[in-house]
Amino acid sequence: MFVKSLGQEAELRPLEPWWAAEFLANIDRGREYIGRYIGLPDVVTDVESSRATLRRYAEKAATDTGRIYGIWEDGKLVGGVLFRTMDLEQGTAEAGCWLEPSAVGRGLVTRACRVIIDWAVEERGVHRIEWRVAAENTASVAVARRLGMTRDGVLREYFLHRGERQDVEIWSVLAPEWRANQQAVDAR
Repeated sequence: MFVKSLGQEAELRPLEPWWAAEFLANIDRGREYIGRYIGLPDVVTDVESSRATLRRYAEKAATDTGRIYGIWEDGKLVGGVLFRTMDLEQGTAEAGCWLEPSAVGRGLVTRACRVIIDWAVEERGVHRIEWRVAAENTASVAVARRLGMTRDGVLREYFLHRGERQDVEIWSVLAPEWRANQQAVDAR
């Protein structure tokens, strides 16, 4: 089984359908915080919808079109990272994340994203990783910057979330840029 240490008693591992109750508990602990910018809390509302969401990602993993991973800290699910989409023929993937408030500010998402992006680039041959983020979500924009991504542009009033239109920034990193960034990190 895929398990990666994120340091400080934290680890990254696949979030499988049998974790539906824990996934729901994680979303419940951060429902309002997480839901400020993404729709995950509006979709995961009970154990069955939690299981259905995880099943969809299990199917994506089986068809190589997406993945979802949990971030576990001291044995408790506190958030996660995912590839919402993966198109291996085109060499593209869209990464994303969520985190409950108790786990914010310790670099867990950045470290977890480094693991999955490195896997996508080096193991699956993905050329372009995208990060789509509500323009007002400064924490997620900061993650994109820490990952060495470039801001490609803004889709104005692109996303309807809870009745309000949001501008969406698109950030990306290309495989050669990712490798160069990783070499710079390794050289430190």
